[in-house]
Amino acid sequence: MAANQGGRTRRRLSTEERREQLLSVGAKLFSESPFDEVWIEQVAEIAGVSRGLLYHYFPTKRDFFAAVVERESERMLRMTEAVPGVPVRGQLNAGLDVLLEYVETHAHGFRAFHRAEAAGDQAVRRVHRRALAAQERQILAALAADPEFGPGFAGRPDLPLAVRGWLAFLTAVCLEWLRGSELTREQVRDLCARALLGVVGD
Repeated sequence: MAANQGGRTRRRLSTEERREQLLSVGAKLFSESPFDEVWIEQVAEIAGVSRGLLYHYFPTKRDFFAAVVERESERMLRMTEAVPGVPVRGQLNAGLDVLLEYVETHAHGFRAFHRAEAAGDQAVRRVHRRALAAQERQILAALAADPEFGPGFAGRPDLPLAVRGWLAFLTAVCLEWLRGSELTREQVRDLCARALLGVVGD
């Protein structure tokens, strides 16, 4: 425990807790400003750490932003993972509900993740594209295993493109919703569910 000037004790953060704190600060800043306008000094000041400590965790700003993107990608993949044996139609609304709750409660992280494609840094953009590809594979695997969509899956070479387009649609809808759309979460969920079923249906 470390004491501050007011005599109160302040718990020293573990390595993982400090890393998580820095990533949360980064998500907020990168969600509000382009990559080139976020400064490491600014992150360190908000987090209350030295610039040297931040560089200990993330050697470059590119590494820092890439870590923010990876963190949000892993969260979204975990939350939207398909349940084996449950039909796509049966779990689509539940999966979208979980995702939309995440979008609401982690708005900075969601925005930061989708700002990565606009970053001028190619390494950061590659991280973002790998994350989107993982989401696409996850959805395609669920469709292939589904008793309704699976039988015709092999004969649908357009499905990967359809799913990729739906992910872009989902992103656009969520970002617009965060800007203050009048639609409720349930209305956004139903809109996105209908759109996916529309693009993967015959």
